[in-house]
Amino acid sequence: MTNREKFELICDLTTNIVGLQKGSLAFKTRKQEILVPRMVATVIGIMTKDIHVTTIADIIKKDRTSVLHYKKSHKSNYASFPYYRNIFNKVYDAFTESEKIKVVLESRKEICRCLINAGIKICASPQVKIKIKSGKATYVLPTSYLDFSKNIDIIKQSLKEVDYSTEIITL
Repeated sequence: MTNREKFELICDLTTNIVGLQKGSLAFKTRKQEILVPRMVATVIGIMTKDIHVTTIADIIKKDRTSVLHYKKSHKSNYASFPYYRNIFNKVYDAFTESEKIKVVLESRKEICRCLINAGIKICASPQVKIKIKSGKATYVLPTSYLDFSKNIDIIKQSLKEVDYSTEIITL
């Protein structure tokens, strides 16, 4: 799962908890009902998943200085702004609960076994490699251009319950 997908999940979780429509964190408004959840999602994305500010800024349709401001003002907002604190606590609790449910694969063999059972295609003469990381375990999947998108779909489906990240390595 890419950092972009991880942050989109955090945004969806935030909007569900607060009762906003999906994608509303990217609205161009400074209304408190949208601004505070936007700030909360941003801070949780940075704190828990170390998502880069430019990725967050692109998703919420703000500039990176706004994202950095949200991060910087978190401590004072949490201490002195009860509405912010309540939303942050709700979203953070729900996020940590959802992360506890996800499995972390312990070894390269586990990742490989899970992908092979799902029907992944391994290429003998690779043109692209997909690096899959779960916890401390890493597996590099050699693939071709033709099988690339199908393999990505298989990875997403088979590792749905797993805490993982992917990286594309071009040769």
